[in-house]
Amino acid sequence: MSRINTQNSTQEESSLVSLGKDLLSVAAVLITFMVLSKLAFGLWTPMVAVESGSMEPHMQIGDIIFIKNIDQVDLITNEEGKASDYMTFGDYGNVILYRPYGQEDITPIIHRAMYRVEAGEPMWKNGPVAPYSGYITKGDNPVTNKHFDQEGQISYHVPVKDEWIIGVARYRIPYLGHVRLFFS
Repeated sequence: MSRINTQNSTQEESSLVSLGKDLLSVAAVLITFMVLSKLAFGLWTPMVAVESGSMEPHMQIGDIIFIKNIDQVDLITNEEGKASDYMTFGDYGNVILYRPYGQEDITPIIHRAMYRVEAGEPMWKNGPVAPYSGYITKGDNPVTNKHFDQEGQISYHVPVKDEWIIGVARYRIPYLGHVRLFFS
């Protein structure tokens, strides 16, 4: 007759049950976070990590920025913010997250909406005319962003269309984004 060690079998079974409970707990926390994010910010994943210094000094590389869905906010440009004294992230108007040229496969840009132009208007003084209505954008860094995005490579000679805008920056958590950037 062979004997079976039931104590080891029971320990392995309880370890698997414990691991299963832990995994379910983590999944429940993630799902709860996603649902609350969708309710509060209108996005399933409302956070982005800042990857460049284009928004310094107001946003640093490695900051986590919470984004509110564009459908849930009234976008206020830098120009409008100056007139109404509305400021976010150290300057007038809203900082937006947008997809350059509307492309889904490239990293979105987080820059300030400077002003809105209508189709046929010059995009800036003595600049080319806007092919359609949209926003002129620019990073806050006075050293690296002396020109509008539309004057350079980011969104060359085309304003940011409304449908390209993902959302408006609302909150900042310093340094936490370095973890995300490490895995990129």
